[in-house]
Amino acid sequence: MDRFGRVHTDLRLSLTDRCNLRCTYCMPAEGLAWLPKDEILGDDEIVRLVRVATERLGITEVRLTGGEPLVRRGLPDLIARLTALDPAPELSITTNGIGLARCATALREAGLSRVNVSLDTLRPERFAAITRRDRLADVLAGLRAAHEAGLDPVKVNAVPVRGVNDDEIADLVAFAVDNGYRMRFIESMPLDAQGAWERDRMVTAEEILERIGERFSLTPVGREDNAPAEEWRIDGTDSVVGVIASVTRPFCGSCDRVRLTADGQLRNCLFATEESDLRALLRGGADDDAVEAAWRSCIGGKARGHAINSEDFRRPDRPMSAIGG
Repeated sequence: MDRFGRVHTDLRLSLTDRCNLRCTYCMPAEGLAWLPKDEILGDDEIVRLVRVATERLGITEVRLTGGEPLVRRGLPDLIARLTALDPAPELSITTNGIGLARCATALREAGLSRVNVSLDTLRPERFAAITRRDRLADVLAGLRAAHEAGLDPVKVNAVPVRGVNDDEIADLVAFAVDNGYRMRFIESMPLDAQGAWERDRMVTAEEILERIGERFSLTPVGREDNAPAEEWRIDGTDSVVGVIASVTRPFCGSCDRVRLTADGQLRNCLFATEESDLRALLRGGADDDAVEAAWRSCIGGKARGHAINSEDFRRPDRPMSAIGG
């Protein structure tokens, strides 16, 4: 629990800062300077930190992120080790979907519960322009494979950007309804490596709902527990659509998330400007009591909110790909 009474049960765990796409709103075309492999947490270190988190700190959900987590070697084995913990966390993954077709069944058999797949457009030429890679067919195949493997609900995440893909909002909803996926729209945030984010290019939650409402009737569902997405049921279907309005409708007051970067830095907020070095503790021979104390201290220092809409807002030093989504 932090000083504002928020109880943190959800860990976003980055497995790598590397990615096989170069999305324009995330990183430059040439990519970034990746972390050296010896700075990345090993499997044993990850399992130990998650064990401490579940046994001592109340973590019940772990979301594996990146970079692109599917590029990490031996991922099914790591998932099996994490789901074998007692207590075992509910384990999910956020991925760009490339490579998911070949491993969805193995991930499910290892204990993965569900997937979130990033997909900003259904048009091949636009996908290639946004991601700088011609891989839309692979992502669509990955979504199908995840659904067939029972990784439900399969959630599809899209970031609408004005003048780029905002004309596809209703099309993406229809695609999700037709295929049994759960659509999520996320307001773009100032976390790109280039520092090129512009507020006037961000499509707000209100605009997103207006675009959806042009084709579908919506009934409010609300927010599930402390989930970041507000949800609406699409009338006449079994589907719901969610909007994560981190900028215009901040949900900091109910935030239950903590983040661990691929190099072992604990962050109490996506927009935190300070980190706690758990990797140094592990490699320095610290016992579990010391790791627990550092974790509790980090959470204790969490701010009331991210302050994006304040003049005092300061971007974190790391971009989203290095923090973990």
